[in-house]
Amino acid sequence: MTTGDKDRTSRLIDLGKSAVSVFASALEEALLASEIDVAVHSLKDLATAPTHGTVLAALPRRGDPRDALCGSTLADLPSRARVGTGSPRRIAQLLALRPDVSTTPIRGNVPPRLRRARELGLNGVILATAGLRRLGLGNEITEALDLDLYPPSPAQGVIAVQVREGDTRLRELVAAVHDETTATAATAERALLAELHGGCSVPVGALATVDGDRLRLIAQVSSLDGTNVVRAQQTGAVFDPADLGKRSASALLDQGAEGILSRIRNTPSNP
Repeated sequence: MTTGDKDRTSRLIDLGKSAVSVFASALEEALLASEIDVAVHSLKDLATAPTHGTVLAALPRRGDPRDALCGSTLADLPSRARVGTGSPRRIAQLLALRPDVSTTPIRGNVPPRLRRARELGLNGVILATAGLRRLGLGNEITEALDLDLYPPSPAQGVIAVQVREGDTRLRELVAAVHDETTATAATAERALLAELHGGCSVPVGALATVDGDRLRLIAQVSSLDGTNVVRAQQTGAVFDPADLGKRSASALLDQGAEGILSRIRNTPSNP
């Protein structure tokens, strides 16, 4: 069980820089210790800098990257509705669209979060569409949120297969499930995140899509209360997705994204 699974009380925003690894570090440690031979992650939970001694050997075809609202549609949420989520990005984006609602922190695996939302009498809970569908819980989805208005976490919906760097046999074996289109999009999104020095603890949304030999990247940075949102849309060549990510980050920074992120990083944690 990862640190993020064990600690279900701390907010992601309070974990700071460690938030990028709380869901992955235990698996990586087991991999490097040869306790396991393959680690399977949600790519959005992995730090953008590679872990020494490991390699991402395959990124299978991406699942639906959208966030899902379970329990209500966005339009049908009543005024002062309570929505469950512990993600700073989801909180910020929700408040930007519906400033009249409030959020309740919920952490843990998907079924416990759905159960907890019902126990607390929440009007809804926001989860990843891909995760719900992979667990056979697609029927819980009331609304899949619009990607342009609600861009997901960078690499959301992407599974990463990680092995030890020197394990050539396994690298060749798992390469069979690798999807290059997914890898191209994920590279652009994670390059953007790296340039912004972000992770799970900051409200950055991004989605890259491939159209022939062109790549389009929509990116957004939001203040935690949703009152300040900067957006960028850039296109580039599919053969250089990292450059597109870096250019998109620069466009966001030119619009004031660094000020938003600095205020978030320098805000003291609540007791």
